[in-house]
Amino acid sequence: MERLRELRVDRNVLCLFDVDGTLTAPREKIDPQLDEFFQSLRAKVKIGVVGGSDYSKIAEQLGDGDEVVQKFDYVFAENGTVQYKDGQLLSKQAIQNQLGEELLQDLINFCLRYMGLIKLPKKRGTFIEFRNGMLNISPIGRSCTLEERIEFAEIDKKEKIREKFVAALQKEFEGKGL
Repeated sequence: MERLRELRVDRNVLCLFDVDGTLTAPREKIDPQLDEFFQSLRAKVKIGVVGGSDYSKIAEQLGDGDEVVQKFDYVFAENGTVQYKDGQLLSKQAIQNQLGEELLQDLINFCLRYMGLIKLPKKRGTFIEFRNGMLNISPIGRSCTLEERIEFAEIDKKEKIREKFVAALQKEFEGKGL
């Protein structure tokens, strides 16, 4: 914090930070000291966050409710397909508008069939989470606990489940604009 006091005010500077795995452990809340640091930094420069999660999940991690858009000058959710500036929604990009309903359903159906064949020690709910600008596809299921997520990561390192899944998707949808 000492060096932060020496930083001159320059509101033309924007510092962007990734959420999951950088500011917080995946799906965990921000450390209060880090949160305090960001508010001190914000007095000097503009700050923003970028995350793959939807806005509500980012808000859970970085604040309470809509507090997150008040604490950061910019919030880019869903890998930047949903953008907020100064507390206001700028725009949302919808995946169905980009892909079309037929291709989107083909993609979802392929993923469900593929994941149905994967044998894991545990599977939990929400295997495909539909977001504005993307699909979040999880072979173990988004409803798994942190411990189950860690267990899956270890299995995935050995068996390359996600790598094989991506290769199957690339083969199936080659030339279809995905």
